Amino acid sequence: MQFGKLYMAILALIIFLSCKQGLSKKERSEAQASDTGSEITSYLTRGDRSALLQKSSLSFGGSKASKNIVVNTLETYQEIDGFGYTLTGGSADLIASLSNTKQDSLLEELFADKEQSIRVNYLRISIGASDLSATTFTYDEMPPGKTDPDLNYFSIAKEKETLIPVLKKILAINPDLKILGSPWTAPTWMKTNGAFKGGSLKKEYYASYAQYFVKYIKEMEKEGITIDAITIQNEPLHPGNTPSMYMEAKDQADFIKTALGPAFESAGIKTKIIVYDHNADRPDYPLEIYADKDAAKYVDGAAFHLYGGKIEALSKVHEAFPDKSLYFTEQWVGGPGNFPEDLKWHVSTLVIGATRNWSRNVLEWNLAADASYNPHTPDGGCTSCLGALTIDDDRVSRNVAYYIIGHVSKFVPTGSKRIASTWMDSLPNVAFLTPEGKRVLIVVNVESEEQSFTFEESERNVPVVLPGGSVATFVW
Repeated sequence: MQFGKLYMAILALIIFLSCKQGLSKKERSEAQASDTGSEITSYLTRGDRSALLQKSSLSFGGSKASKNIVVNTLETYQEIDGFGYTLTGGSADLIASLSNTKQDSLLEELFADKEQSIRVNYLRISIGASDLSATTFTYDEMPPGKTDPDLNYFSIAKEKETLIPVLKKILAINPDLKILGSPWTAPTWMKTNGAFKGGSLKKEYYASYAQYFVKYIKEMEKEGITIDAITIQNEPLHPGNTPSMYMEAKDQADFIKTALGPAFESAGIKTKIIVYDHNADRPDYPLEIYADKDAAKYVDGAAFHLYGGKIEALSKVHEAFPDKSLYFTEQWVGGPGNFPEDLKWHVSTLVIGATRNWSRNVLEWNLAADASYNPHTPDGGCTSCLGALTIDDDRVSRNVAYYIIGHVSKFVPTGSKRIASTWMDSLPNVAFLTPEGKRVLIVVNVESEEQSFTFEESERNVPVVLPGGSVATFVW
């Protein structure tokens, strides 16, 4: 009796496998894709703001259009770290100024893994003051003429006023948030001009400055805040900001190989070291550092902004050093902004362009400012940086950068991978595969008129009509 049951089971398996092998290519593709479901959720933002991450449903079905975007999950590229903003000191001040109820609600909306949230999963913070801090400071300032090479007076007490409390609330909501730290300047006594603005790092203080990073990472760790990565200097070729510090590529390489890399190694610091952190018009900067093997061995990758150059420069760096990571760490929106044009440009050039050119993240600039673009430092601080949020007393309004990032952070978690999708100049797009197996396709209609197209996966088509100047994210 048992032998008979076994025989019948084997026979059934043989018949099943024979039928499976007899499927057509299309039938096999549909069978392989069946676990993704037949329903697609779309989220639309129009340039005229009549739709803001507006949710609707689509279905597979219909014939292929002449404009057809093929999504291919079998062709994968870089892993994604995340999407977000810089939590500037000023942003933290403004968020902390909100009533507890409003603050908690806002942070849930930004960082929680909920349907009504945009699920921001990556933040950049300044190590010391940035130009969007209310005042200039470092963690070891000394009176004129005094120095502190042993860092006996090092303290992050200033950050305990608003930045650290806000970060702790955020991490309670999303413990997996990645945090990048970037300094705008070294302590002024370490610099050639002894000032917050401009000047360069004196070589005699390389070891002290390396320990400054070590102390910062360890002190933040004591607060329950893990610094995933640091850049060595924000915009090292722009000494006109307040604060700022000039640092050429050869100097950054020397600092890494003689001081920072060995200091991290000795202290057991696992925080990633990222170089450059400036515009795409100078890809030679990270390439020069990578050419120095003694420095390059400590370096995870390079970070870029796009106030100069073209986003395709990131791919040139990747092609030369494919083992090094790439990051996109800052782009401002100038106030008062132009919502339709800013939406199109930032999503097509950064969310789509940077990731299609190997970036593991995309960060817009400041998370928040007030209605007058404050706070900022005097004499070089940005006087017209429009935050993703405008916070005015206890009122919060959402600006274009909120939706730029929301169209990707809400759907593409850390650990996702970019996958292949057909490029079209009139319909820039990028696709991702999430760790849960969901497909995400982001498309921008850069034309003024609506466009009809289809997107396709596994020979199944989805017809779409996308209004002019709008952005859509499709998830299935």
